[in-house]
Amino acid sequence: MSRPTYEVEYEQMLLSRHGLLQHRDGRSKDGGLERSAYILLSRLRVQGPMSIGELSDAFGLDASTLNRQTAAVVHTGLAERIPDPAGGMARKFRITDEGARLLDEERERTVRSLRRVMADWPEQDIAAFAAYLKRFNTGIERLGGRPWPRP
Repeated sequence: MSRPTYEVEYEQMLLSRHGLLQHRDGRSKDGGLERSAYILLSRLRVQGPMSIGELSDAFGLDASTLNRQTAAVVHTGLAERIPDPAGGMARKFRITDEGARLLDEERERTVRSLRRVMADWPEQDIAAFAAYLKRFNTGIERLGGRPWPRP
């Protein structure tokens, strides 16, 4: 394995350690979203209503894990259970207006944090970094067979 691959591994480990989105108690002191809620609501916003089965396929998680995560966002009013808009039997989950509002707020907090981190970066470096991250993520998605829809 090449030395640069080891460097990517190490930096990826550090990136996950910093956790711009990680809140240990489910909500941050400033009202931010817990990481799993952030990801779940982001997916529902981009893709629209999804059933537990569809979420399980999309995330590669078992139904019991998704039942806990969806129950939490429904309980807090960030998502709601609705009949399948296409008339299917399974009920689906849809982001609520409150969920969309909190998702937008969390995304803005994250963007502000990223702007502080990259304050001295030229715009072209930020764009190149974003392109490499997208390429890296789409490679992972391709290998896992779970592409993430992008707006």
